[in-house]
Amino acid sequence: MAPLAALQATFLSALLFLGTDCGKALSEPSQLAPESLKVSINTSQQSLHVQWTVHGLAYDEELNMVFQIQISRMTTFNVIWVENYSTTVAWKQVLHWRWDSELPLECTTHFVRLRGMVVEEAGTPGPRPWSNWTSWEEVDAQKSLGPDWLFVFPEEKLVEEGSNVTICYVSRSHENNVSCSLESAPILGEQLSPNVSVITLNNVSFIRKTGTNFFCQMEQTHTVKGSVLFVSKVLEEPKGLSCETRDFKTLTCTWDPGTDTDLPNYRSQHYMLFEAFSGENKSCEHKDSCVWQVAPGSQETYNFTLVAENFFRKRSVNIAFDLAHRVRPMDPFSMSLKSVSATGATVTWKVHPVRDHFTHLCQVELHGEGKVIQHNVSVEKDGQRPFSELEPAMEYTARARCAAAEHFWKWSGWTGQDFRTLAAAPSEAPDVWRDVKSVLGSCNVTLFWKPLSKSHAHGEILFYNVAVESLHGPSGSKLFSIPAPAGGTEVALDGCSHRILVTANNSVGSSPAAMIVISGDPADKEAEEERVEPTEQGFSVSWKPPLEDVVGYVVDWCDRPEDAPCGLQWRRLGPNSTSAVIRSGAFRPGVRYHFRIYGISPQRRAFLLGKKTGYAQEEVPSDLPQVLVHNLTSHSFTLSWKDYATDSQPGFIRGYRVYLKSQAEQCQPEFQKTVLPDRSVGCQYEINDPEQKTLVMGDLQPESSYEFAVVPYTGAGEGALDAFTKVTMPDERSHVLIRIILPMVAGLVVIAILCYLKSRWMKEMCYPDIPDPYKSSVLSLLKPKEAAPLTIMSVNDCVPDALEVVKKPEGSKTPFPGARKAAPDTARIRPDYIYLLPTESSSGPCICFENLTYDQAAPNSGSCAHVLGPHEVPPSQLGLPTSAESLLKPLEQNYVNTPAEAPAGETTLNYVSQLASPVSGDKDLLPAKPPEPEPELCCEYRMQMALPLGLASPSLNESSNSSPTALLGQEYHG
Repeated sequence: MAPLAALQATFLSALLFLGTDCGKALSEPSQLAPESLKVSINTSQQSLHVQWTVHGLAYDEELNMVFQIQISRMTTFNVIWVENYSTTVAWKQVLHWRWDSELPLECTTHFVRLRGMVVEEAGTPGPRPWSNWTSWEEVDAQKSLGPDWLFVFPEEKLVEEGSNVTICYVSRSHENNVSCSLESAPILGEQLSPNVSVITLNNVSFIRKTGTNFFCQMEQTHTVKGSVLFVSKVLEEPKGLSCETRDFKTLTCTWDPGTDTDLPNYRSQHYMLFEAFSGENKSCEHKDSCVWQVAPGSQETYNFTLVAENFFRKRSVNIAFDLAHRVRPMDPFSMSLKSVSATGATVTWKVHPVRDHFTHLCQVELHGEGKVIQHNVSVEKDGQRPFSELEPAMEYTARARCAAAEHFWKWSGWTGQDFRTLAAAPSEAPDVWRDVKSVLGSCNVTLFWKPLSKSHAHGEILFYNVAVESLHGPSGSKLFSIPAPAGGTEVALDGCSHRILVTANNSVGSSPAAMIVISGDPADKEAEEERVEPTEQGFSVSWKPPLEDVVGYVVDWCDRPEDAPCGLQWRRLGPNSTSAVIRSGAFRPGVRYHFRIYGISPQRRAFLLGKKTGYAQEEVPSDLPQVLVHNLTSHSFTLSWKDYATDSQPGFIRGYRVYLKSQAEQCQPEFQKTVLPDRSVGCQYEINDPEQKTLVMGDLQPESSYEFAVVPYTGAGEGALDAFTKVTMPDERSHVLIRIILPMVAGLVVIAILCYLKSRWMKEMCYPDIPDPYKSSVLSLLKPKEAAPLTIMSVNDCVPDALEVVKKPEGSKTPFPGARKAAPDTARIRPDYIYLLPTESSSGPCICFENLTYDQAAPNSGSCAHVLGPHEVPPSQLGLPTSAESLLKPLEQNYVNTPAEAPAGETTLNYVSQLASPVSGDKDLLPAKPPEPEPELCCEYRMQMALPLGLASPSLNESSNSSPTALLGQEYHG
């Protein structure tokens, strides 16, 4: 294959050589060939500038020639542009040609060549041939790039909105790792060469005047390069072109330029004005107006063309007119007022001259209190216009403007002047109303009045005069002044039948008097209040006309019923009215308003016809009632909320809804099953009477739990169902048990209290806190009759005065108290006593006893209290200071110890207190009278001693001969 390819190439070369020779032989080469071709790059405009010369022209010769220019990209075979350029060529003339490239020239290499041909002229035989092509001129902008890794071209470019833009980036990396974005949107490009990629942006849009950002980033080196596109708005055609003159010296043309296409760095939008008849033109200083000097002479008609131009395009509009038809006079001046009075004034002004015999048509307006008075006046130099029937003390504005009376075009601007008419006395009485409150036969009257309007006040109101006259007495009237701008006052009357006159006063005079008669009849105070429903327009109140004659009606209400003062408002109506719609911007939702309707008699007495109340818009109740549970049984309970106030709610309470929940989710017959806000199932009962505030919940299950809630509702809906109250039903038998248990518990409490009180009394009576045993109410009876000095008994060297020996039959046992079996009463043995001899230190027998209880608080253990008794008396004759009969029995039982069980045949030894009688047994054994004389007896406390049970004494009869000394001498063996 290789030899064949070489043979073909040799053959083609030979053919080309032969063809070239044949062409040369057939025609001579042209002597007018381009030469000295040079190509340069303008990177800011992205354009190629080509220049050359033509060889072979004579010194004074000029020829029309056509040059064919070719531009190739990357290689000479890739021709991308061919253009024929015609021009006139002279001797040694340097020709220039420019080509703008869509692709930035730095992206790749470009090649340029051209050839020329003389243009055929008339009478010249045959066509002229093209000259030879010049050699390709190479242009490579990449040679001037720096050492960076990444380049983006163009770096900056001005484009028109909606056009297409081509951008390229040049990478020095062998890997294609470059990503590009427009603003923040990624954009993909097309690879032009291994290191060059091209991105085409179609239909670019305007984003901001500071430019649109395009940037590329190389991931390997983190290099970022970018370009800024300045997008210009499209130039619009001027709109509304109009020209006019104000003095026949200058013409002013104005228009709407539309969108401004200039950018901060690219300002090229400008306007030119051309006049066709004179052939003159002018560059306009502004983008929306231009001033043209009127030529002195007879030119009356003008034909203007306005041309708008920027970097990318031109726009033009045309207008033609007659100068006399485009006259707009200058604004009037020197406006003033004269002959100003309370009801009239004259307005004067001047106009600027335009030219001789020019007549102005002027329009004069007078503005005051929302009214406009207008008149037209023909003026050549000065103008004036009188105005009458004006309002006193009123602010007015007079203004005037003028236009051409002939060939009307446009009005001039306004020229104005403010003035005020003089004051006059008020023309109407103030609108006065009252609020009467009777207190103990007197009346407190609160007067209210509305300020007069400017049209009725006729000047600034300085004060109000209030005159009060009694209708039932010769007492004179009372007059007092209230400084403005007060809107009312309070008057205290000694009775309720008075006439009150109110006048408004300014610097000129007073108004007519407004009269109110306060009646003494309180019969109109009671009236039933009816509800009124609101409408879209307001509250619609109506009433029945009274039987007596009326001159009008008054409806009053409070704008702020919850505040004090409430802001009393009223509205007067004619005598034929039976209804009214009350409107106020102060009405608020959820506030109850009260309306009173009064009739006004011919004598100016006001009597109440009715009361209305309502809400501008009802709202749901703001709070829920506090519900109490009563009469709780096993099957029912009663709910009540009697203290729930309904007047303070933001709507009329129309009823209540009672909700009941239970685990069984069963509803009573009068209840309806419903789904509650928490998605649970409950029962609902509706009470349509708002006055019913109790409900009996019956047919309930014992020992079950129920939850209830009571929610009021208004015309706007029911209140918030927030929380339920839980009630647990008692057992059926629980109430019976309660009736039994409660009295028993009460009885036990009473008994416990009585027992406690009794025990306290018993303790105080029988065994109080001792050291002194005679503090006891009972033992205090043992005190000696004679008042002897008492001392604490000594506990030293005292011996017992007697020992009681209790004999037990053999085989019997004496149990402790509370033992299984008590000893029979027949087994009880009368105790025997052992009498003791007196001590050596005492003159008589010493009764000694030591008891730990009685020894607790003895301050002086060595002392001994002495009692009276004989010195030497047998024990059977010893007596006591007190009666033996009164003390024998209790002492016999209280001071004899009860022994525990003892073995058979043993004798129990008991101790007898030192206060006990020395004789035990029958009271007959005691002497009837104490022996005389009565010697002192010694008494001491001694530790009690126990004798062995085997030494028990015999019975009293048997022991009468026994010696007590012998008994005491026996030894105790425990």
